Amino acid sequence: MTRIPLRDGDWPDPPASPDSAPFVAAAREGRFLLRRCTACGKAHWYPRTLCPFCLGETAWEEASGDGTIYSYTVLAREEQPRTVAYVTLAEGPTMLTSVVECDPQALAIGQPVRLVFARSRDGTPVPCFRPVEADEAPAGPAS
Repeated sequence: MTRIPLRDGDWPDPPASPDSAPFVAAAREGRFLLRRCTACGKAHWYPRTLCPFCLGETAWEEASGDGTIYSYTVLAREEQPRTVAYVTLAEGPTMLTSVVECDPQALAIGQPVRLVFARSRDGTPVPCFRPVEADEAPAGPAS
């Protein structure tokens, strides 16, 4: 199987909304934001104004961009194969995403991955992940 590329500029454009504007602005600067509930303290993905656990108010916070593969599949029959995965973020939430810049045969459940932004067709950053190389240290919490 061939290596899965980043496919920069080949992702569908995410819908624009006032709620996602802070996320997109931070992503354009290379920062990854999550929402965390100010009442129960749980982080969640997909970002919402109200907490999906307790309906409390939420606030943006910078995330580390580190995670592990929870589950994945390789869409090998597509013209350009790609890997779709659930990645559990270091902060707790699990998100549906793509794993890029990888050999899909070398992927494994529990494998560490790191955030990389690809661009959609209109240039909007799209969060994807790539495997962490053995000699890379974890990014740790963003400061």
